[in-house]
Amino acid sequence: MPTDTTSSPLRTQQHPLDTRPSTRLSTRDKLVLFVLCAAQFMVALDFSVLNVALPVLGADLGMSQSALQWAVTAFALPSGGFLLLFGRIGDLYGRRRLFLTGLALFGAASLLATVAWDPASFLTARALQGLGAAAIVPTGMSLLTTTFPEGPARDRALGISGTLLSLGFTVGMVAGGVLTDVLSWRSTMGLLALFALIVLPLAPGLLPESRTPDRPRLDIPGAVTVTGGLLALIYSLSTAAERGFGGADVITTLIAGLALLAAFVYVESRAAAPLVSLPMLRRRTVAWGNLGGLVTFSMMTTVVFVLTLYLQETLRLSAFETGLVFGVQG
Repeated sequence: MPTDTTSSPLRTQQHPLDTRPSTRLSTRDKLVLFVLCAAQFMVALDFSVLNVALPVLGADLGMSQSALQWAVTAFALPSGGFLLLFGRIGDLYGRRRLFLTGLALFGAASLLATVAWDPASFLTARALQGLGAAAIVPTGMSLLTTTFPEGPARDRALGISGTLLSLGFTVGMVAGGVLTDVLSWRSTMGLLALFALIVLPLAPGLLPESRTPDRPRLDIPGAVTVTGGLLALIYSLSTAAERGFGGADVITTLIAGLALLAAFVYVESRAAAPLVSLPMLRRRTVAWGNLGGLVTFSMMTTVVFVLTLYLQETLRLSAFETGLVFGVQG
């Protein structure tokens, strides 16, 4: 008799003489994977699709070159600062619920960015996009690992998700250049709104609810210190790039950020249900991986921002040509 695999959350077909776990996914499983990967790909696009359009955007909204960095920073502040907090809130109160909330917020913010009428409205929309991304990324990854059982099926799902995340950055550069030249910089934000509009109606009927079974208490002191520390640190470094490290606000927020992060480590070492496991962070592979990711991402975003301005403002390349430069590099 054929091996019965219908009891698995993933209905697979397997030859009766083949004892290896199957990686074939049912139609529903493929739709779930599509929804989760599309949302992650959308966020990855947002990290790059606007970059090559910055000079055109600045001219349209009346933003100086020094102010253009806030088009990137306004997104980075909340997306980085609230990532850990939203991840834990999803664990406690429902990952699907927070994922859908983040997706709706991201879509609405992208629509606001598309029709932005001045720098304030645009930067507000970018900050709201960052909040939505901070909810989508951790809950989306958690839903992926809880939906697909451990083994080849999960490995395949994680591989597809990781590939699309890395591909999204390069695709965003090229797509941003094409859209900016053919339509306008607003179409780059419209593309993100379209992604959200496609994914959001599909998600509620496909994604299962998921939360931590024992419901540990939310680590409020840890959440406050790490979120406040990351926000202060990102703000100080971003402001220093514009005005230098001599400003009182830069020095104050830098010290405050470092102090809050130090307090976070102290709080987590004594918390009954810590937001982050410090022993895990001390593992050599995790520590070096985090350090490498921090250095690579921080350097890459800086290079992309400066090189975009150089290519378009000095060499007079178009947005499309700039996107191709980054696309080949990627």
